[in-house]
Amino acid sequence: MAKDKASGDIRVGIGGWTYEPWRGGMFYPKGHAQARELEYASRKVTSIEINGTFYGSQKSASFIKWAEETPDDFVFAMKAPRFAVNRRVLAEAGPSIEKFFASGVHHLKSKLGPILWQFAPHKKYEPDDFAKFMALLPQSVEGLKLRHAIEVRHESFLVPEFMALLRQHNAAIVYAHHDHYPEAADVTADFVYARLQSSATKVETGYTTADLKKWKARAEDWAKGTPPKDLPTVAKPAKPAKTDVFLYFISGAKERNPAAAQALIKELHK
Repeated sequence: MAKDKASGDIRVGIGGWTYEPWRGGMFYPKGHAQARELEYASRKVTSIEINGTFYGSQKSASFIKWAEETPDDFVFAMKAPRFAVNRRVLAEAGPSIEKFFASGVHHLKSKLGPILWQFAPHKKYEPDDFAKFMALLPQSVEGLKLRHAIEVRHESFLVPEFMALLRQHNAAIVYAHHDHYPEAADVTADFVYARLQSSATKVETGYTTADLKKWKARAEDWAKGTPPKDLPTVAKPAKPAKTDVFLYFISGAKERNPAAAQALIKELHK
């Protein structure tokens, strides 16, 4: 979490909680019941990105169960369905978006964090169509304020006009730490969403101590509403303001990601 009133909260987490290599001592203790993995993981990190919602609808009972198994101050991020983003005409995504938000996500209540809209690497920026898509994203569901994070993977999006569109809708551009995806560390909303995807198998904590210290400094900059000076940006910075940060260790050497998240949380508390 952030340390002063001028900064937003900093949450650090992982993608999902069900992964075989994490069992048997890598993350979960030997013999730990699989049915209690979320309960355990949610007490070691401060947020988890739910990936299953990308592939198919979940039942209300699942959201209720997840909320009950996690601490009061825990927050989930959630991938929006692929049916909404993997289409040629985004302006036609309305029914898929409505179905997603009618599935019971509101049962997470205060634990409902950012919704991640992840686009394929071949999807190019078409300004009119994307503007219509952004207009389809609801600002709230059952009285809960929604936060939308947009992950694009084509260089055509790296233009000031796209950043302006995101700011218009208070939507965050996802910063991806990845060898092949375009990078934009701009602050375009009242929160920042970062996905770190370069953990290394040979490093016990996924990222070296030196790298974790760099990410600590970057997260603290973002929490003040300031893009880190050592990361690329696209548009002119907005006036700095208190900004929440959601940072996830995703993919890469996935077996190391829980250790990376816990190590960064430890650094942030120093």
